[in-house]
Amino acid sequence: MGFIYNIGIHAAHFGLKCVSLFNEKIKTGVIGRQNTFKTLHDNLNPNDQTLWFHCASLGEYEQGLPVFKVLRSHYKNHKIVLSFFSPSGYDIRKNTPIADIVVYLPLDTKANAKRFLDIINPELTIFVKYDIWPNFLDELKRRQLRAILISAAFRENQSFFKFYGNQLRKALFAFEHIFTQNERSKNLLESINYKNVTVTGDTRFDRVSSQLEIDNTLDFVEIFKQDKLCVVAGSTWPEDDTLLINFINSEASKDVKFIIAPHNIKSNQIKNIQEKLRAESVLFSEKDNKQLETAQVFIIDIIGILSKIYSYADIAYVGGAMGNTGLHNTLEPAVFGVPIIIGNHHEKFPEAKEMIDNAGMFSIATQEAFDSILKELIQNTEKRTLSGNNNLQYIKKNKGAVTTIVRYLGF
Repeated sequence: MGFIYNIGIHAAHFGLKCVSLFNEKIKTGVIGRQNTFKTLHDNLNPNDQTLWFHCASLGEYEQGLPVFKVLRSHYKNHKIVLSFFSPSGYDIRKNTPIADIVVYLPLDTKANAKRFLDIINPELTIFVKYDIWPNFLDELKRRQLRAILISAAFRENQSFFKFYGNQLRKALFAFEHIFTQNERSKNLLESINYKNVTVTGDTRFDRVSSQLEIDNTLDFVEIFKQDKLCVVAGSTWPEDDTLLINFINSEASKDVKFIIAPHNIKSNQIKNIQEKLRAESVLFSEKDNKQLETAQVFIIDIIGILSKIYSYADIAYVGGAMGNTGLHNTLEPAVFGVPIIIGNHHEKFPEAKEMIDNAGMFSIATQEAFDSILKELIQNTEKRTLSGNNNLQYIKKNKGAVTTIVRYLGF
């Protein structure tokens, strides 16, 4: 199995190089990985003490961030290496103050794993959620270097728990401890005889809770919103935008404001939204030259401010679940105590099911259902307030994962 896996990795390397000729995102990752070892050599010397944090992408980084912050404060004399697999994580957080060095994780070959660990030799390694790379983890174990996995979430249909998943299953045993999001994940690990596991819940609850401790003021949103009810639609895809556009064009009162923050901020998608809207709209990129207060729709064509924008929401819509791209972060608006609407493809997101069961979130599958629940939440102040408070209480109830993890690490 190990032989087959390694052959597959080398084949993937060749395939990515070929595809990168036609795909800009993959090209970015291929070029970035070529620079990893030079970046490490330029910024580390053999006497440096290091920690290594690895995240697949931006979502995992946000999950790990509360733990990273604690370790940053305790290991002040260490250099922290943060690696990403995806360009969407690297590009957005390559200048994060949490790390001294941010790189792409090289492809998971035995040679890359040895070379990588020869350079950084981490005192402690933290992987987040499920980005499991057997050769890197096997090399960590061979060198007897400490590694833990946090916010882990497993499902029965994953390779770890199949007859053909021996290589991945073996890699899990490189972690001295695994902290899972739920009891089901713990049970799955125990079914393959992995015993060093603790259920802590999801560190994202701690991450979003910290949002309440900072200043979320955005002057331009206040100018736009004024004293009107505001619907914030975050991380939307075209199928989500269609729901919103149809509602705004047909159902929305002029006394309701809408903020749309598309997942893809390329100009053609933004232009498509604006062209279909009959209401007055303004882009973030042109806000200094337009009358924000007269617009009904504010389209956010930058990234990085959505979590603050949610603080101005009276109702939130979170994209991704109307199609098959995956539901985006619903905890970010939930912490501000607002009701949330999502699409119906949310099976892989247990927090969605729990908030739906708690009557703080509403799942819809059609335009008619979307129109109905949004109108009800706009018109029914009592339901809107109660639903939003249910979400806030859900966040508060599930905090605490970070405390358990850092206590295990001795802090």
